[in-house]
Amino acid sequence: MAVPDFQSLMLPLLKFSADGEEHTMQEAREGLAKIMGLSQEDLEERLPSGRQTTFANRVAWAKVYLTQAGVLESPKRGKLHISDRGRKILSEFPTRIDIKYLEQFEEFQEFRQASNKSRTEKVTHADAAQASSTTPEETLEQAYQQLRDEVANELLHLIKDNTPEFFEKLVVYLIVSMGYGGSVKEAGKATRKTADEGIDGVIKEDRLGLETIYLQAKRWEAAVGRPEIQKFVGALHGQRAKKGVFITTSRFSKEALDYVGQIDPKVVLIDGADLVQLMIDNNVGVGSAAVYEIKKVDTDFFIED
Repeated sequence: MAVPDFQSLMLPLLKFSADGEEHTMQEAREGLAKIMGLSQEDLEERLPSGRQTTFANRVAWAKVYLTQAGVLESPKRGKLHISDRGRKILSEFPTRIDIKYLEQFEEFQEFRQASNKSRTEKVTHADAAQASSTTPEETLEQAYQQLRDEVANELLHLIKDNTPEFFEKLVVYLIVSMGYGGSVKEAGKATRKTADEGIDGVIKEDRLGLETIYLQAKRWEAAVGRPEIQKFVGALHGQRAKKGVFITTSRFSKEALDYVGQIDPKVVLIDGADLVQLMIDNNVGVGSAAVYEIKKVDTDFFIED
């Protein structure tokens, strides 16, 4: 099964703590994973940033909301146990605990109102949360990914609409920005222009030029197939080159992808989708529009010696 949203984890987390013992978050995650029958694949699923697993993130937020409602208590850092209110709730056999359910408690209302002070929209924080099953981190990262996808699509469109000469300069500039070849001036040079709006070039892998990389880029719309890659590999053999990078604005066929996994020299294929992602990661053709710094509580600060 898929990892449940954080509101769906509230009741199972409360039931897990019903034994009255203090539990660590690790124990809570392990217990919930067994109760909900989550697979190892489910548990390894990560947020888009890759910094945390989705399951750990959602369990943590379920715990935060239950604690703010006085349903769970956190007597020590990283620990939790059920409160008297939590026991009373379980005695009523609820079928679900979520944000709407927790709104009955004054402490939780105050928590939500405090969180909502900086918002200027007419929609309340509670209504927004109820409309979404995602944690704050997931909401932020999904919005980030959507913006990134929009930027990537715009970049690819602009590349395809530009000239072959611009594409040549772009490819060289990108490779240099990734740490190859030293300066743009000395890094790479086209050896010949082809009739299909591609470039062939040689670039230094390091500043001393101890190793070179043969580069080919094709500004195509159709998929690049195995025959084109075979021609490129032939050119590599002719140059006695051990490494090559083939870049296209389109995509590679399955046969082409399978082929490069079986050959020597080493050939890296970069399609249009990968190309624009590399541009974003290396700040080529893009700039920062805004920076949001995410803060978290430093719990160590509040521990007395």
